[in-house]
Amino acid sequence: MHRTRATEQTQARGRGGRVAPLLRSLTFTATFSAACTLLAGVGGCGRSDAGQVAEEAASAAPSSGATTEVAAAVASAAPSGAAEDEPPPQAAGTPAVVDLSGVATPPPPAPEGSARLGIKALSVRAYARPTASSKVVGYLRAGAVVALESAESAGTEGCSGGWRKLKPHGYVCVGKEATLSLDDEIVRAASRRPDVTQKLPYMYGVVTRGGPAYARLPGEADLKRFEPGLKKHLAKWEKDKVSGAGYGLDVWQRWADKPAPPALEALEQKLTEGVPWYLQGGRQVPNLSGLVKSAEDVRIDEVSRRNGVAFVDSFLHEGRRYNVSTDLRVAPADRFRPIRGSDFHGWEIGKEIDFPFALIRRPGGKTWRLDGKKLVEAGDLAWRSAVPLTGKQQFFGGKLHYETKDGAWVDDRHAGRIDAAKKMPAWGKNGEKWLDINLTKQVLVAYEGTKAVYATLISSGEAGLADHEGTTATRKGIFRIHTKHVSITMDSDTVGEEFELRDVPYVQYFQDGYALHGAYWHDSFGRPKSHGCINLAPEDARRIFWWTEPQVPPGWHGAARSLTGTVVFVHP
Repeated sequence: MHRTRATEQTQARGRGGRVAPLLRSLTFTATFSAACTLLAGVGGCGRSDAGQVAEEAASAAPSSGATTEVAAAVASAAPSGAAEDEPPPQAAGTPAVVDLSGVATPPPPAPEGSARLGIKALSVRAYARPTASSKVVGYLRAGAVVALESAESAGTEGCSGGWRKLKPHGYVCVGKEATLSLDDEIVRAASRRPDVTQKLPYMYGVVTRGGPAYARLPGEADLKRFEPGLKKHLAKWEKDKVSGAGYGLDVWQRWADKPAPPALEALEQKLTEGVPWYLQGGRQVPNLSGLVKSAEDVRIDEVSRRNGVAFVDSFLHEGRRYNVSTDLRVAPADRFRPIRGSDFHGWEIGKEIDFPFALIRRPGGKTWRLDGKKLVEAGDLAWRSAVPLTGKQQFFGGKLHYETKDGAWVDDRHAGRIDAAKKMPAWGKNGEKWLDINLTKQVLVAYEGTKAVYATLISSGEAGLADHEGTTATRKGIFRIHTKHVSITMDSDTVGEEFELRDVPYVQYFQDGYALHGAYWHDSFGRPKSHGCINLAPEDARRIFWWTEPQVPPGWHGAARSLTGTVVFVHP
Protein backbone atom coordinates (compact mmCIF):
# COMPACT_ATOMS: atom_id res chain seq x y z
CA MET A 1 0.00 0.00 0.00
CA HIS A 2 1.15 3.57 -0.71
CA ARG A 3 0.35 6.52 1.47
CA THR A 4 1.25 10.04 2.42
CA ARG A 5 1.70 11.01 6.01
CA ALA A 6 1.91 14.19 8.00
CA THR A 7 5.56 14.97 8.35
CA GLU A 8 5.50 14.30 12.06
CA GLN A 9 6.12 10.58 11.98
CA THR A 10 5.22 9.71 15.54
CA GLN A 11 1.99 11.64 15.45
CA ALA A 12 0.87 9.96 12.26
CA ARG A 13 1.70 6.48 13.48
CA GLY A 14 0.44 6.97 16.99
CA ARG A 15 -2.97 8.20 15.93
CA GLY A 16 -3.33 5.47 13.37
CA GLY A 17 -5.85 7.66 11.60
CA ARG A 18 -6.01 6.58 7.99
CA VAL A 19 -7.88 9.66 7.02
CA ALA A 20 -6.06 11.81 4.51
CA PRO A 21 -5.52 10.84 0.90
CA LEU A 22 -2.22 9.64 -0.37
CA LEU A 23 -0.52 10.79 -3.53
CA ARG A 24 -0.55 8.67 -6.65
CA SER A 25 2.51 10.40 -7.89
CA LEU A 26 5.54 8.70 -6.51
CA THR A 27 7.53 7.61 -9.50
CA PHE A 28 11.04 7.77 -8.19
CA THR A 29 12.62 7.51 -11.60
CA ALA A 30 15.84 9.48 -11.43
CA THR A 31 18.91 7.38 -12.13
CA PHE A 32 21.43 8.57 -9.61
CA SER A 33 24.39 6.74 -11.07
CA ALA A 34 25.15 4.33 -13.86
CA ALA A 35 25.29 1.48 -11.39
CA CYS A 36 22.48 2.48 -9.04
CA THR A 37 18.93 3.38 -10.08
CA LEU A 38 16.92 4.24 -7.00
CA LEU A 39 13.25 3.42 -6.62
CA ALA A 40 12.33 3.32 -10.27
CA GLY A 41 8.59 3.21 -10.71
CA VAL A 42 7.34 3.32 -7.13
CA GLY A 43 4.17 5.02 -6.05
CA GLY A 44 0.44 4.85 -5.94
CA CYS A 45 -2.72 6.46 -4.56
CA GLY A 46 -4.94 5.40 -1.76
CA ARG A 47 -5.34 6.52 1.83
CA SER A 48 -2.91 7.78 4.43
CA ASP A 49 -2.27 9.26 7.84
CA ALA A 50 -1.70 12.86 6.74
CA GLY A 51 -4.66 14.25 8.75
CA GLN A 52 -8.40 14.36 8.35
CA VAL A 53 -8.61 17.79 6.75
CA ALA A 54 -8.04 16.49 3.23
CA GLU A 55 -10.92 14.05 3.45
CA GLU A 56 -13.20 16.57 5.14
CA ALA A 57 -12.47 19.19 2.53
CA ALA A 58 -12.69 16.75 -0.35
CA SER A 59 -16.18 15.72 0.67
CA ALA A 60 -17.40 19.27 0.05
CA ALA A 61 -15.27 20.13 -2.97
CA PRO A 62 -16.74 20.00 -6.49
CA SER A 63 -15.45 16.95 -8.35
CA SER A 64 -16.36 14.96 -11.40
CA GLY A 65 -15.37 12.84 -14.25
CA ALA A 66 -15.06 14.63 -17.54
CA THR A 67 -18.75 14.27 -18.42
CA THR A 68 -20.55 17.08 -20.19
CA GLU A 69 -23.37 17.16 -17.66
CA VAL A 70 -21.15 17.46 -14.59
CA ALA A 71 -18.75 19.82 -16.30
CA ALA A 72 -21.62 22.10 -17.19
CA ALA A 73 -22.97 22.00 -13.67
CA VAL A 74 -19.65 22.88 -12.11
CA ALA A 75 -18.92 25.49 -14.75
CA SER A 76 -22.11 27.33 -13.93
CA ALA A 77 -21.51 27.32 -10.17
CA ALA A 78 -19.40 30.20 -8.93
CA PRO A 79 -18.07 29.99 -5.34
CA SER A 80 -20.71 31.13 -2.89
CA GLY A 81 -18.18 32.51 -0.41
CA ALA A 82 -16.87 31.01 2.78
CA ALA A 83 -19.24 28.56 4.44
CA GLU A 84 -19.51 28.09 8.18
CA ASP A 85 -16.11 27.27 9.69
CA GLU A 86 -14.30 28.30 6.52
CA PRO A 87 -11.36 30.69 6.99
CA PRO A 88 -11.82 34.23 5.70
CA PRO A 89 -10.36 35.17 2.31
CA GLN A 90 -6.94 36.75 2.18
CA ALA A 91 -6.95 40.52 2.59
CA ALA A 92 -6.84 42.42 -0.68
CA GLY A 93 -3.44 43.81 -1.57
CA THR A 94 -1.49 41.22 0.44
CA PRO A 95 1.71 40.53 -1.54
CA ALA A 96 2.24 36.97 -2.73
CA VAL A 97 4.84 35.05 -0.74
CA VAL A 98 6.21 33.97 -4.14
CA ASP A 99 4.97 35.48 -7.39
CA LEU A 100 4.82 33.81 -10.79
CA SER A 101 8.19 35.30 -11.75
CA GLY A 102 9.72 33.47 -8.78
CA VAL A 103 10.38 36.58 -6.67
CA ALA A 104 9.83 35.84 -2.98
CA THR A 105 8.45 38.25 -0.39
CA PRO A 106 8.53 36.20 2.81
CA PRO A 107 6.04 37.38 5.42
CA PRO A 108 7.60 39.13 8.42
CA PRO A 109 7.96 37.16 11.65
CA ALA A 110 5.51 37.63 14.48
CA PRO A 111 6.44 40.92 16.22
CA GLU A 112 8.64 40.75 19.31
CA GLY A 113 6.69 41.49 22.44
CA SER A 114 3.36 40.52 20.94
CA ALA A 115 1.32 37.51 22.01
CA ARG A 116 2.93 34.53 20.27
CA LEU A 117 2.64 30.76 20.18
CA GLY A 118 5.48 28.26 19.64
CA ILE A 119 4.86 24.92 17.92
CA LYS A 120 6.61 21.86 19.35
CA ALA A 121 5.16 18.94 17.36
CA LEU A 122 5.96 18.23 13.74
CA SER A 123 2.38 18.68 12.57
CA VAL A 124 -0.21 20.59 14.58
CA ARG A 125 -3.77 21.19 13.42
CA ALA A 126 -5.42 24.60 13.51
CA TYR A 127 -9.19 24.48 13.92
CA ALA A 128 -11.91 26.86 12.79
CA ARG A 129 -13.26 27.21 16.34
CA PRO A 130 -11.87 26.49 19.82
CA THR A 131 -12.82 22.82 19.71
CA ALA A 132 -11.33 19.78 17.98
CA SER A 133 -14.82 18.92 16.72
CA SER A 134 -14.71 21.88 14.33
CA LYS A 135 -13.17 21.89 10.88
CA VAL A 136 -9.40 21.76 10.42
CA VAL A 137 -8.31 24.93 8.60
CA GLY A 138 -4.58 24.36 8.47
CA TYR A 139 -1.37 22.92 9.86
CA LEU A 140 1.64 24.30 11.71
CA ARG A 141 5.09 22.74 12.03
CA ALA A 142 7.54 22.45 14.89
CA GLY A 143 9.63 25.56 15.41
CA ALA A 144 7.03 27.93 14.03
CA VAL A 145 6.35 31.04 16.12
CA VAL A 146 3.01 32.55 15.14
CA ALA A 147 1.13 35.64 16.21
CA LEU A 148 -1.92 35.39 18.46
CA GLU A 149 -4.93 37.64 18.74
CA SER A 150 -4.47 37.38 22.49
CA ALA A 151 -2.51 35.36 25.01
CA GLU A 152 -5.77 34.78 26.87
CA SER A 153 -7.56 31.44 26.57
CA ALA A 154 -10.51 31.27 24.20
CA GLY A 155 -11.94 28.21 25.95
CA THR A 156 -10.91 24.84 27.31
CA GLU A 157 -13.23 22.37 25.54
CA GLY A 158 -11.07 19.26 25.12
CA CYS A 159 -7.95 21.33 25.89
CA SER A 160 -6.90 21.80 29.50
CA GLY A 161 -4.20 24.30 28.52
CA GLY A 162 -6.74 26.46 26.71
CA TRP A 163 -7.29 27.32 23.06
CA ARG A 164 -5.54 30.34 21.60
CA LYS A 165 -6.78 32.28 18.59
CA LEU A 166 -4.20 32.72 15.85
CA LYS A 167 -3.79 35.59 13.45
CA PRO A 168 -5.40 35.79 10.93
CA HIS A 169 -7.73 32.93 11.95
CA GLY A 170 -7.89 29.51 13.58
CA TYR A 171 -7.35 28.06 17.04
CA VAL A 172 -4.59 25.85 18.47
CA CYS A 173 -4.60 23.98 21.79
CA VAL A 174 -1.82 24.87 24.22
CA GLY A 175 -0.32 21.71 25.69
CA LYS A 176 1.79 18.86 24.31
CA GLU A 177 1.89 20.33 20.79
CA ALA A 178 2.02 24.09 21.33
CA THR A 179 3.39 26.39 24.01
CA LEU A 180 3.41 30.01 25.11
CA SER A 181 7.05 29.54 26.14
CA LEU A 182 9.29 30.37 23.20
CA ASP A 183 12.27 28.99 25.15
CA ASP A 184 10.99 25.45 24.66
CA GLU A 185 13.84 23.23 23.38
CA ILE A 186 11.95 21.90 20.38
CA VAL A 187 10.76 25.38 19.37
CA ARG A 188 14.35 26.61 19.48
CA ALA A 189 15.97 23.56 17.87
CA ALA A 190 13.46 23.43 15.00
CA SER A 191 13.56 27.15 14.26
CA ARG A 192 14.77 26.70 10.66
CA ARG A 193 11.70 27.50 8.57
CA PRO A 194 11.06 26.31 5.01
CA ASP A 195 13.07 28.50 2.66
CA VAL A 196 10.58 29.96 0.17
CA THR A 197 13.28 31.95 -1.62
CA GLN A 198 14.66 28.81 -3.29
CA LYS A 199 13.06 26.13 -5.46
CA LEU A 200 13.25 23.53 -2.66
CA PRO A 201 12.22 24.47 0.90
CA TYR A 202 14.96 22.36 2.55
CA MET A 203 18.21 20.59 1.74
CA TYR A 204 17.47 17.16 0.29
CA GLY A 205 19.33 13.90 0.02
CA VAL A 206 18.53 10.41 -1.21
CA VAL A 207 20.10 7.48 0.60
CA THR A 208 22.72 5.68 -1.47
CA ARG A 209 24.32 3.74 1.38
CA GLY A 210 22.00 2.70 4.21
CA GLY A 211 23.00 3.35 7.79
CA PRO A 212 21.99 4.64 11.20
CA ALA A 213 20.30 7.83 12.35
CA TYR A 214 21.46 9.11 15.73
CA ALA A 215 20.03 10.95 18.71
CA ARG A 216 23.47 12.24 19.70
CA LEU A 217 26.85 12.48 18.05
CA PRO A 218 28.44 9.02 18.07
CA GLY A 219 31.79 8.40 19.71
CA GLU A 220 34.41 5.94 18.53
CA ALA A 221 32.83 3.05 20.41
CA ASP A 222 29.41 3.94 19.02
CA LEU A 223 30.73 3.95 15.46
CA LYS A 224 32.28 0.51 15.92
CA ARG A 225 28.99 -0.78 17.28
CA PHE A 226 26.53 0.82 14.89
CA GLU A 227 28.69 1.16 11.75
CA PRO A 228 31.08 -1.80 11.84
CA GLY A 229 31.73 -1.50 8.11
CA LEU A 230 32.47 2.23 8.28
CA LYS A 231 36.03 2.01 6.96
CA LYS A 232 34.92 0.07 3.89
CA HIS A 233 31.94 2.39 3.41
CA LEU A 234 34.09 5.55 3.50
CA ALA A 235 36.55 4.00 1.02
CA LYS A 236 33.72 3.47 -1.47
CA TRP A 237 32.32 6.92 -0.77
CA GLU A 238 35.73 8.48 -1.46
CA LYS A 239 35.91 6.90 -4.94
CA ASP A 240 32.28 7.40 -5.97
CA LYS A 241 32.31 10.08 -8.69
CA VAL A 242 28.55 10.67 -8.83
CA SER A 243 27.49 10.27 -5.22
CA GLY A 244 30.64 10.48 -3.15
CA ALA A 245 33.03 12.80 -1.36
CA GLY A 246 33.53 15.11 -4.32
CA TYR A 247 29.88 15.62 -5.17
CA GLY A 248 27.31 18.13 -3.99
CA LEU A 249 28.97 19.80 -1.00
CA ASP A 250 27.26 23.01 -2.10
CA VAL A 251 23.89 21.44 -1.28
CA TRP A 252 24.91 20.87 2.36
CA GLN A 253 26.32 24.42 2.44
CA ARG A 254 22.97 26.04 1.71
CA TRP A 255 22.74 27.97 4.99
CA ALA A 256 26.41 27.93 5.95
CA ASP A 257 28.10 31.06 7.27
CA LYS A 258 31.38 30.29 5.52
CA PRO A 259 32.67 27.90 2.84
CA ALA A 260 33.52 24.41 4.02
CA PRO A 261 36.76 22.65 3.15
CA PRO A 262 36.58 19.69 0.73
CA ALA A 263 35.04 16.64 2.37
CA LEU A 264 38.18 14.51 2.32
CA GLU A 265 40.29 17.36 3.65
CA ALA A 266 37.88 17.85 6.55
CA LEU A 267 37.92 14.11 7.26
CA GLU A 268 41.70 13.94 7.25
CA GLN A 269 42.00 16.93 9.60
CA LYS A 270 39.16 15.70 11.85
CA LEU A 271 37.55 19.13 11.77
CA THR A 272 34.63 20.05 14.00
CA GLU A 273 32.56 23.05 12.87
CA GLY A 274 29.02 24.26 13.27
CA VAL A 275 27.69 21.68 15.73
CA PRO A 276 24.19 22.83 16.80
CA TRP A 277 23.78 23.90 20.43
CA TYR A 278 21.44 21.03 21.21
CA LEU A 279 24.12 18.44 20.28
CA GLN A 280 27.08 20.01 22.08
CA GLY A 281 28.57 18.39 25.16
CA GLY A 282 27.18 14.95 24.35
CA ARG A 283 23.55 16.07 24.51
CA GLN A 284 20.68 14.25 22.84
CA VAL A 285 18.48 15.97 20.29
CA PRO A 286 15.10 17.19 21.55
CA ASN A 287 12.71 14.31 20.94
CA LEU A 288 10.71 15.75 18.06
CA SER A 289 10.83 12.45 16.15
CA GLY A 290 9.42 10.49 19.09
CA LEU A 291 12.14 7.88 18.51
CA VAL A 292 14.24 8.71 21.57
CA LYS A 293 13.17 6.21 24.22
CA SER A 294 15.79 6.71 26.92
CA ALA A 295 18.58 9.06 28.00
CA GLU A 296 21.12 6.42 26.91
CA ASP A 297 19.93 6.17 23.29
CA VAL A 298 22.51 6.88 20.60
CA ARG A 299 21.19 5.15 17.49
CA ILE A 300 17.42 5.66 17.13
CA ASP A 301 16.62 4.82 13.52
CA GLU A 302 17.86 3.51 10.19
CA VAL A 303 17.93 5.13 6.77
CA SER A 304 17.70 2.79 3.81
CA ARG A 305 18.34 3.01 0.08
CA ARG A 306 14.65 3.71 -0.46
CA ASN A 307 14.63 6.86 1.65
CA GLY A 308 14.64 10.52 0.67
CA VAL A 309 15.21 12.97 3.53
CA ALA A 310 14.94 16.73 3.99
CA PHE A 311 17.49 18.47 6.21
CA VAL A 312 17.59 21.74 8.13
CA ASP A 313 21.24 21.73 9.24
CA SER A 314 24.65 20.31 8.30
CA PHE A 315 27.91 20.38 10.25
CA LEU A 316 31.28 18.70 10.79
CA HIS A 317 32.11 16.53 13.79
CA GLU A 318 35.60 15.01 14.01
CA GLY A 319 35.95 15.37 10.24
CA ARG A 320 32.72 13.66 9.29
CA ARG A 321 29.70 15.61 8.03
CA TYR A 322 26.34 15.06 9.69
CA ASN A 323 22.94 16.39 8.67
CA VAL A 324 19.90 17.12 10.84
CA SER A 325 16.50 16.14 9.43
CA THR A 326 13.32 18.17 9.83
CA ASP A 327 12.33 15.91 12.75
CA LEU A 328 15.78 16.33 14.38
CA ARG A 329 17.34 12.99 13.57
CA VAL A 330 21.10 13.11 12.98
CA ALA A 331 22.43 11.18 9.98
CA PRO A 332 25.89 10.94 8.37
CA ALA A 333 25.88 12.96 5.15
CA ASP A 334 28.07 10.36 3.45
CA ARG A 335 25.05 8.02 3.42
CA PHE A 336 23.21 10.38 1.02
CA ARG A 337 23.45 11.76 -2.47
CA PRO A 338 22.80 15.53 -2.29
CA ILE A 339 19.81 16.50 -4.46
CA ARG A 340 19.69 19.77 -6.36
CA GLY A 341 16.38 19.19 -8.18
CA SER A 342 15.51 20.15 -11.73
CA ASP A 343 16.36 23.67 -12.86
CA PHE A 344 13.46 23.71 -15.30
CA HIS A 345 10.53 26.09 -14.87
CA GLY A 346 7.78 27.61 -16.99
CA TRP A 347 7.05 30.99 -18.57
CA GLU A 348 4.92 33.99 -17.72
CA ILE A 349 2.45 34.52 -20.54
CA GLY A 350 2.35 38.09 -21.78
CA LYS A 351 5.80 38.79 -20.35
CA GLU A 352 8.06 36.01 -21.58
CA ILE A 353 5.91 34.38 -24.25
CA ASP A 354 2.60 35.03 -26.04
CA PHE A 355 -0.01 32.84 -27.74
CA PRO A 356 0.32 30.88 -29.88
CA PHE A 357 3.48 29.07 -28.85
CA ALA A 358 4.79 25.54 -28.54
CA LEU A 359 6.46 23.86 -25.58
CA ILE A 360 9.03 21.25 -26.52
CA ARG A 361 8.16 18.27 -24.36
CA ARG A 362 10.57 15.65 -25.72
CA PRO A 363 14.32 15.70 -26.44
CA GLY A 364 15.72 14.97 -29.87
CA GLY A 365 13.47 17.29 -31.86
CA LYS A 366 14.51 19.14 -35.01
CA THR A 367 13.55 22.37 -36.74
CA TRP A 368 12.74 22.16 -40.43
CA ARG A 369 12.63 24.54 -43.38
CA LEU A 370 10.76 24.27 -46.64
CA ASP A 371 12.82 23.46 -49.72
CA GLY A 372 10.25 23.61 -52.46
CA LYS A 373 7.50 21.34 -51.16
CA LYS A 374 9.73 19.29 -48.91
CA LEU A 375 11.07 19.88 -45.43
CA VAL A 376 14.80 19.80 -44.85
CA GLU A 377 16.44 19.66 -41.45
CA ALA A 378 17.47 23.10 -40.19
CA GLY A 379 18.79 22.47 -36.69
CA ASP A 380 18.22 21.02 -33.28
CA LEU A 381 15.19 21.87 -31.20
CA ALA A 382 16.03 22.71 -27.60
CA TRP A 383 14.23 20.37 -25.23
CA ARG A 384 11.78 22.18 -22.91
CA SER A 385 12.08 25.47 -24.74
CA ALA A 386 9.16 27.73 -25.63
CA VAL A 387 8.87 28.51 -29.34
CA PRO A 388 6.69 31.41 -30.63
CA LEU A 389 4.37 30.33 -33.47
CA THR A 390 2.63 32.15 -36.30
CA GLY A 391 -0.55 30.12 -35.86
CA LYS A 392 -0.12 28.38 -39.22
CA GLN A 393 0.01 24.58 -39.20
CA GLN A 394 0.30 21.97 -41.93
CA PHE A 395 0.79 18.25 -42.48
CA PHE A 396 4.07 17.11 -44.00
CA GLY A 397 4.62 13.42 -44.58
CA GLY A 398 1.49 12.68 -42.60
CA LYS A 399 2.75 14.52 -39.51
CA LEU A 400 1.36 17.77 -38.17
CA HIS A 401 3.84 20.65 -38.10
CA TYR A 402 3.63 24.18 -36.67
CA GLU A 403 5.25 27.22 -38.25
CA THR A 404 7.52 29.21 -35.98
CA LYS A 405 7.80 32.99 -36.10
CA ASP A 406 11.27 32.71 -37.60
CA GLY A 407 9.91 30.74 -40.56
CA ALA A 408 10.88 27.23 -39.47
CA TRP A 409 8.62 24.26 -38.71
CA VAL A 410 8.39 21.97 -35.68
CA ASP A 411 6.42 18.71 -35.49
CA ASP A 412 3.81 17.81 -32.92
CA ARG A 413 5.62 14.64 -31.83
CA HIS A 414 8.02 16.89 -29.92
CA ALA A 415 6.14 20.18 -29.67
CA GLY A 416 2.76 20.85 -28.10
CA ARG A 417 0.96 23.90 -29.48
CA ILE A 418 -0.52 26.11 -26.75
CA ASP A 419 -3.41 28.49 -27.39
CA ALA A 420 -5.73 30.45 -25.15
CA ALA A 421 -8.88 28.64 -24.01
CA LYS A 422 -11.33 28.60 -26.93
CA LYS A 423 -14.42 28.60 -24.75
CA MET A 424 -14.03 30.41 -21.46
CA PRO A 425 -15.61 28.51 -18.53
CA ALA A 426 -17.86 30.21 -16.02
CA TRP A 427 -15.21 30.39 -13.32
CA GLY A 428 -12.93 32.25 -15.73
CA LYS A 429 -15.68 34.67 -16.66
CA ASN A 430 -16.29 35.21 -12.93
CA GLY A 431 -12.68 36.31 -12.49
CA GLU A 432 -11.39 33.29 -10.56
CA LYS A 433 -7.93 31.83 -10.75
CA TRP A 434 -7.89 28.40 -12.40
CA LEU A 435 -5.52 25.78 -13.77
CA ASP A 436 -6.03 24.22 -17.21
CA ILE A 437 -4.16 20.88 -17.38
CA ASN A 438 -3.90 19.17 -20.75
CA LEU A 439 -2.82 15.53 -20.34
CA THR A 440 -2.18 14.94 -24.04
CA LYS A 441 0.22 17.87 -24.31
CA GLN A 442 1.53 17.51 -20.73
CA VAL A 443 0.96 21.21 -20.19
CA LEU A 444 -0.44 23.34 -17.37
CA VAL A 445 -1.72 26.86 -18.08
CA ALA A 446 -2.66 29.14 -15.18
CA TYR A 447 -5.41 31.72 -15.64
CA GLU A 448 -6.51 34.75 -13.70
CA GLY A 449 -10.08 35.01 -14.89
CA THR A 450 -9.91 35.08 -18.67
CA LYS A 451 -6.23 36.03 -18.78
CA ALA A 452 -3.60 33.32 -19.14
CA VAL A 453 -0.61 34.15 -16.95
CA TYR A 454 1.70 31.12 -16.77
CA ALA A 455 2.47 27.93 -18.69
CA THR A 456 4.70 24.98 -17.95
CA LEU A 457 5.27 21.28 -18.62
CA ILE A 458 4.08 18.61 -16.22
CA SER A 459 4.42 14.88 -15.67
CA SER A 460 1.04 13.21 -15.19
CA GLY A 461 0.16 9.53 -14.70
CA GLU A 462 2.13 6.94 -16.62
CA ALA A 463 -1.04 5.27 -17.91
CA GLY A 464 -1.81 8.32 -20.03
CA LEU A 465 -5.47 8.77 -20.95
CA ALA A 466 -6.64 5.43 -19.55
CA ASP A 467 -9.36 5.17 -16.92
CA HIS A 468 -7.86 6.21 -13.58
CA GLU A 469 -9.64 3.33 -11.81
CA GLY A 470 -7.09 0.56 -11.39
CA THR A 471 -4.35 2.30 -13.36
CA THR A 472 -1.73 4.98 -12.88
CA ALA A 473 -3.66 7.46 -15.03
CA THR A 474 -4.42 10.91 -13.68
CA ARG A 475 -8.07 11.45 -12.84
CA LYS A 476 -9.84 13.74 -15.30
CA GLY A 477 -12.51 16.23 -14.29
CA ILE A 478 -13.18 19.58 -12.66
CA PHE A 479 -12.01 20.02 -9.08
CA ARG A 480 -10.99 22.58 -6.48
CA ILE A 481 -7.78 22.63 -4.48
CA HIS A 482 -8.87 21.92 -0.92
CA THR A 483 -5.70 21.21 1.08
CA LYS A 484 -2.12 22.44 0.73
CA HIS A 485 1.10 21.48 2.52
CA VAL A 486 4.45 23.22 2.14
CA SER A 487 5.80 19.67 2.46
CA ILE A 488 4.50 16.26 3.44
CA THR A 489 5.95 12.76 3.69
CA MET A 490 5.06 10.00 1.22
CA ASP A 491 5.75 6.34 1.79
CA SER A 492 4.82 2.85 0.66
CA ASP A 493 4.91 -0.60 2.21
CA THR A 494 3.91 -2.42 -0.96
CA VAL A 495 6.21 -5.42 -1.45
CA GLY A 496 8.93 -4.54 -3.93
CA GLU A 497 8.01 -0.84 -3.88
CA GLU A 498 8.84 0.15 -0.32
CA PHE A 499 10.04 3.72 0.03
CA GLU A 500 9.83 6.77 2.24
CA LEU A 501 10.28 10.29 0.94
CA ARG A 502 10.26 12.98 3.60
CA ASP A 503 8.97 16.45 2.92
CA VAL A 504 7.85 16.18 -0.69
CA PRO A 505 7.48 19.89 -1.52
CA TYR A 506 4.49 22.07 -2.31
CA VAL A 507 1.66 19.54 -2.26
CA GLN A 508 -1.83 20.66 -3.36
CA TYR A 509 -4.67 18.13 -3.08
CA PHE A 510 -7.59 18.59 -5.47
CA GLN A 511 -9.50 15.27 -5.28
CA ASP A 512 -9.10 12.27 -2.99
CA GLY A 513 -5.38 11.45 -3.13
CA TYR A 514 -4.71 13.32 -6.36
CA ALA A 515 -2.51 16.38 -6.07
CA LEU A 516 -0.13 18.75 -7.75
CA HIS A 517 3.30 18.69 -6.13
CA GLY A 518 6.98 19.24 -6.71
CA ALA A 519 9.13 16.25 -7.66
CA TYR A 520 12.81 16.46 -6.75
CA TRP A 521 13.56 12.85 -7.75
CA HIS A 522 13.22 13.12 -11.54
CA ASP A 523 13.72 15.60 -14.36
CA SER A 524 11.36 14.25 -17.02
CA PHE A 525 8.77 17.02 -17.05
CA GLY A 526 6.92 17.02 -20.34
CA ARG A 527 6.36 13.25 -20.29
CA PRO A 528 3.96 11.09 -18.22
CA LYS A 529 5.93 9.84 -15.24
CA SER A 530 3.80 9.71 -12.11
CA HIS A 531 1.38 7.21 -10.62
CA GLY A 532 -1.53 9.61 -11.02
CA CYS A 533 -0.62 12.97 -9.52
CA ILE A 534 0.55 16.03 -11.39
CA ASN A 535 4.32 16.22 -10.96
CA LEU A 536 5.81 19.71 -11.29
CA ALA A 537 9.41 20.83 -11.43
CA PRO A 538 10.34 22.19 -7.98
CA GLU A 539 10.42 25.82 -9.09
CA ASP A 540 7.06 25.55 -10.85
CA ALA A 541 5.60 23.86 -7.77
CA ARG A 542 6.87 26.73 -5.59
CA ARG A 543 5.42 29.46 -7.82
CA ILE A 544 2.05 27.81 -8.37
CA PHE A 545 1.66 26.80 -4.70
CA TRP A 546 1.83 30.41 -3.55
CA TRP A 547 -0.37 31.61 -6.41
CA THR A 548 -3.33 29.28 -5.80
CA GLU A 549 -6.04 29.34 -3.15
CA PRO A 550 -6.28 28.66 -0.27
CA GLN A 551 -3.36 30.77 0.84
CA VAL A 552 -1.11 29.50 3.62
CA PRO A 553 -1.03 32.08 6.46
CA PRO A 554 2.32 33.45 7.74
CA GLY A 555 4.22 30.85 9.74
CA TRP A 556 1.83 28.01 8.88
CA HIS A 557 2.82 24.82 7.06
CA GLY A 558 -0.49 24.10 5.38
CA ALA A 559 -4.01 25.35 4.77
CA ALA A 560 -7.43 23.88 4.01
CA ARG A 561 -10.57 25.33 2.47
CA SER A 562 -13.26 23.14 0.99
CA LEU A 563 -15.39 25.41 -1.18
CA THR A 564 -13.34 28.25 -2.62
CA GLY A 565 -9.98 26.80 -3.59
CA THR A 566 -8.54 27.30 -7.05
CA VAL A 567 -10.27 25.36 -9.85
CA VAL A 568 -8.27 22.53 -11.44
CA PHE A 569 -9.57 21.44 -14.85
CA VAL A 570 -7.89 18.18 -15.96
CA HIS A 571 -8.73 16.98 -19.47
CA PRO A 572 -7.29 14.98 -22.40
